[in-house]
Amino acid sequence: MPKIKVRDINIYYEIHGDGYPLVMIMGFTGTANFWSPFLIDGVSKHFKTIIFDNRGAGRTDKPDIDYTIAMMADDTAGLMDALKIERAHVLGISMGGMIAQEFVLNHPEKVNKLILVATHCGGYRSIFPPVEITDFLAGKTTNTPEEWIEKEMSFLYPEEFIKNNPDYIEERKQVYLKTSLPDKSRERNILAAGRFNAGRRLKKINTPTLVIHGKKDLLMPYQNAEILANNISGAKLILFDNIGHDLFSPEPEKVNKALIQFLK
Repeated sequence: MPKIKVRDINIYYEIHGDGYPLVMIMGFTGTANFWSPFLIDGVSKHFKTIIFDNRGAGRTDKPDIDYTIAMMADDTAGLMDALKIERAHVLGISMGGMIAQEFVLNHPEKVNKLILVATHCGGYRSIFPPVEITDFLAGKTTNTPEEWIEKEMSFLYPEEFIKNNPDYIEERKQVYLKTSLPDKSRERNILAAGRFNAGRRLKKINTPTLVIHGKKDLLMPYQNAEILANNISGAKLILFDNIGHDLFSPEPEKVNKALIQFLK
């Protein structure tokens, strides 16, 4: 398993394909395993695709300190430096989209094009999910990893997709169970995301940006995408009518095509 020293931690990473670099940042509790194989296969035909486990998740180190989104953005910059990548396209999903915003604000010279997926800008400008979901994310309503994953599926995917794709949902459950976070790491991620606020700084982003979101997203209401696109100069917005928070599963061909067309 490839790991590399970045700042105060060892980061697990994978590289798929060749070409211009594309760095993809996973979201809350996520690891490199969470990316859709269809997505990785599609983009790696065009780009040198770098995926990794965030600080506190999966096979990357989990230091006993508070985390911040800016810290995790610096981890991403450090990973690029360690891999001798000066500049790349950057894609972030969910909390990874928050990290991507902080990354482009603090390290604009490292970003060619930016893709923000199923995310928000934090602070009062954002639209948050119902209390039921925030309590779930904070671990207040579930006890075991199995209960956590079962509930999470209902928030990640539209009900109809879950009903029609039981084998896929079961496979995703097993992936999530193999890499479930310790409670302490989940708390640190929650606090980091809760403190994040890029709203007033969005107008400083001059990087070509694509904002994409599913209209059936329960975890991050899609109106957040409109807020991002309206506040980032020249940003392009694409909304998918029948997709939830995991944007890369129900209609992967459409999403892959949109990503590749923008990056090309």
